[in-house]
Amino acid sequence: MFAADQASRGLGMELVHLGPGSAVVQMRVALQMLNGHSICHGGYVFMLADTAFACACNSDGPVTVAAGADITFVSAAREGDVLVATAQERTRFGRSGIYDVTVRHGDDVVAEFRGRSRTIG
Repeated sequence: MFAADQASRGLGMELVHLGPGSAVVQMRVALQMLNGHSICHGGYVFMLADTAFACACNSDGPVTVAAGADITFVSAAREGDVLVATAQERTRFGRSGIYDVTVRHGDDVVAEFRGRSRTIG
């Protein structure tokens, strides 16, 4: 799935790890990702977390999509920072699942994301 993800790969995201119900994706913050405060726009942080979530919830095969997600921004990221999103399955029930993603820059937490998945087809 990640190999066909033009949006994520176009931003320079790299899949670092993929395991059952888990994934790690990283991205370097580029100049064009900065907002008017010269910090990484939250939409890019969300997209990184969402990509890690997508990889984790599709790690076992059936096509799975997001049913919803929430994010809490904890600290700012700046140009040149390498952000690492670590996704982990919390539970699956029927065709649904819940996944948590932590986005970090080094030891600093940048955001916490919770995604809800739905297997389709």
